[in-house]
Amino acid sequence: MASVTGESRYRDSAVGRFLAGFASTLKLMARNKVGFAGFLVVVTIVLVTFVGPIFVPLDETVRVSQIYKTPSLSYPLGTDSEGKGVLSQIIHGGRPILTIGYLAAVISTTIAVTLGSLGAFVGGRVDTGFTWLADMVLTIPQLPLLAVLAGVLSLNNKFAVAGLIGALFWPTLMRATRAQVLSLKERDYVESARALDLGTPHIVFREIAPNMAGYIAINFTLAVTTSMYAVVGLTLLGLVPLSENNWGVMLNLAWTRGAVFSKDSIWYIMAPIAAIALHQFGLVAMNRSLTEVFDPRLRRGA
Repeated sequence: MASVTGESRYRDSAVGRFLAGFASTLKLMARNKVGFAGFLVVVTIVLVTFVGPIFVPLDETVRVSQIYKTPSLSYPLGTDSEGKGVLSQIIHGGRPILTIGYLAAVISTTIAVTLGSLGAFVGGRVDTGFTWLADMVLTIPQLPLLAVLAGVLSLNNKFAVAGLIGALFWPTLMRATRAQVLSLKERDYVESARALDLGTPHIVFREIAPNMAGYIAINFTLAVTTSMYAVVGLTLLGLVPLSENNWGVMLNLAWTRGAVFSKDSIWYIMAPIAAIALHQFGLVAMNRSLTEVFDPRLRRGA
């Protein structure tokens, strides 16, 4: 009896509920093999880049005789223009790029969902103003604008870079969110919340937004890919500080040091490109499993 009571208390605890929900989510994601494989790829890359540096020190030893070596047991991904191991640079260089990419995606998604939801629900001048602001940002080519602002502003840390990217890449999702809310706000549960006078913030963020969770999650993953490409592009162009080792800096140095003109440097150049592409592929593939998680019809069939 005591054992049964203990198990019941564990299931009812916050930790028990979290683990049960996590296990249920993994089960739903595993229904789509491609999506689950993408999820595993993303998790693996995140763990390698955030935990790996604890176990693998960054190779900072210059070896003139080991320049552009092909993969071997000593250097699994070859060496760079200074004879340093590429593998350690890949492991240490992922954290800044991933941090900026995910943080910028959080910022842009938050702005888009907030403005799109409030504008569509409130309507009138608020909706007109938000839509006009989104249209204005969309009319300006984002990448050239990002490059100009990066050259003018002082982007001396990851948060500044993420803030700039996030502040420019929200209009498309904002317009899509607005269209979703225009449909959802006519549902019965929203009318009931209005009748109970629960207030605009409660209705928008507690009643409407959860019903767009799947759509928001999928667009968040797409925002991560866009943000990562943007920060790597800025780094390649030398518009952000190159003091910290990351995948973009590796590509920048490969260009400025002439590695792109050497046939022996293919492993050095392709390593960061492959790491970025593999992570992006994992995110895109994972969207299939996210559909399984957030679609109520599929959930009922689980």
